[in-house]
Amino acid sequence: MSKRSATERGSSKRATGSARKAAARRRRERRRRVVIVTTVVLVVAVGAVVAGIVASRSGSTGGGYGRVTTYTVSSREHTTAPVRYPQNPPVGGPHNPVWQNCGYYDQPVRNENAVHSMEHGAVWITYQPNLPADQVERLASLARGQTYLLVSPYPGLPAPVVASAWGVQERFHGAGDAGLSEFIAKYRQGPQTPEPGASCTGGTGTPK
Repeated sequence: MSKRSATERGSSKRATGSARKAAARRRRERRRRVVIVTTVVLVVAVGAVVAGIVASRSGSTGGGYGRVTTYTVSSREHTTAPVRYPQNPPVGGPHNPVWQNCGYYDQPVRNENAVHSMEHGAVWITYQPNLPADQVERLASLARGQTYLLVSPYPGLPAPVVASAWGVQERFHGAGDAGLSEFIAKYRQGPQTPEPGASCTGGTGTPK
């Protein structure tokens, strides 16, 4: 009888030991899963923050619908070489010594000449080449009806219509957006202009 009891006690101890080991393994597995989930959440959160910072600094990123994005322009040097601008389209920077004559163009104009026009206080309205004809005519009428307004198609434009002035930019869904007129009224010869009153004629190009 006592021999069976000793055997039973040994079996019981082995069973208890196995149960404890199994429970320990389960605890370790739970901790491992918690660590993995926590790590994934942190990585996603950090990625979102970094993406937000990059977007806020990018310009390309940066431009948006229904709001004006402001950029710091650090150079106004003249150059005859092609310039790689950080914004699309550019809002300022080194530019050609000759400005683009303001008005409406049915073909793209050079960035470097248009930037010089913005230095003189022009608003540059660019539009996607496939913009409907009635909207293009609406933009052309704007350019023909007032000075210091430059309108031209722009391949690769990130929005149907983009309005730019020195250091500022806004995207629009179409030529009829009310905000477009507000942008022109505020920034054509606006306070951001480095050389207000400088000519927007007598440069290069023949508007339509």
